[in-house]
Amino acid sequence: MYSPKYTGMFTAAVLAALVLAMFAAGCTGTGTVQGGTGETVTVTDGFGRTVAVPSPPESVVCSGSGCLRYLVYLQSQDLAVGVDDIEKEERTIEGRPYSLAYGSQFKDLPLIGEFRGKDDPEKILGIGPQVVFKTGSTGTAYATSAGDADKLQERTGIPVVAFPYGSLRNDAEKAEMYTGLRTMGGVLDKQDRAEEVIAYIEATIADLKARTADIPEAERKTAYIGGVSSAGAHGIISTEPAYPPFHWVNAKNAAAGLGTAHADVAKEALVDWNPGYIFVDVGTIQMESDGAIGELKSDPALQGLSAAKEGRVYGVLPYNFYSTNYETVLADAYFIGRTLYPERFADIDPEEKADEIYTFFIGKPVFSDLNSQYRDLGFAEIPL
Repeated sequence: MYSPKYTGMFTAAVLAALVLAMFAAGCTGTGTVQGGTGETVTVTDGFGRTVAVPSPPESVVCSGSGCLRYLVYLQSQDLAVGVDDIEKEERTIEGRPYSLAYGSQFKDLPLIGEFRGKDDPEKILGIGPQVVFKTGSTGTAYATSAGDADKLQERTGIPVVAFPYGSLRNDAEKAEMYTGLRTMGGVLDKQDRAEEVIAYIEATIADLKARTADIPEAERKTAYIGGVSSAGAHGIISTEPAYPPFHWVNAKNAAAGLGTAHADVAKEALVDWNPGYIFVDVGTIQMESDGAIGELKSDPALQGLSAAKEGRVYGVLPYNFYSTNYETVLADAYFIGRTLYPERFADIDPEEKADEIYTFFIGKPVFSDLNSQYRDLGFAEIPL
């Protein structure tokens, strides 16, 4: 049963975050619609472009990594009338919760181009959506820009609303994410849902932090995340120095100080750090010999790590799969918190909490379906 202490704290955080989020939306004007329902109105997108769009539109397409995910978060997936080719692929492992929930629906839609924002203007023009949403992650090869949006709009004559995808790794990228949700929400007349999603994220992070905030620095556990997926599966040296779940539950990241983006560390550094706990992104099993798991089993140097010898290696679900699956990173954080500080998360069943989170974001409890893609290695000790 959920602790009354944390129930009250979580509810209060939700209300506070919602008030702040709505205040921010009103102050900035980002993504707000200056007109009435059913009219052509003007919006300001995430790159400061002014775009005239039908509001609410009756048909849209989403271009770029993760763009369709935001449409699902805003409960508007039925408006999609075309998809990029990643939504039509048959794959052995599907790590995107929104696709597990609605993939059969998307798979039958017409093609708008290649994945990662490689649009085919003629195909989009042939489909004829009322609005094109376009996004990409800042600082990557798959980023988008105001110029990209202008070019696509000029070639199709269809309004293009663009924004950076963002992340939860730092405040700047979180602001990008929130701007994207508000921008899309404004166009779709889903402003309330956008604010609800933002408030839920803020309240969830606040709950995670509050559970462990008073743990003395000397008593905080040291952990390492390996095998982190980034444009595909990777081995044990693939990590995130700013891994959000570690930050939220006040764990010490063994790789901290190496920046905020994805990083590959030297195996010798990992051996030298000798973290008390190792978490493995189970997307690594797509590699030969199970990637990071196989390395921990067979590499003599890694076998000597205390976490490997003493049974403190655990699987977490991959959240980098066609950009960030925000619902998965939040779910992972509760499992990590329960593993590192069981007394602080005694009221949490990580699998039940994951399904609560998935249901909020995408409308369906897909934890079991998602974990089965990875041989049920997520949220479990990995035997070596």
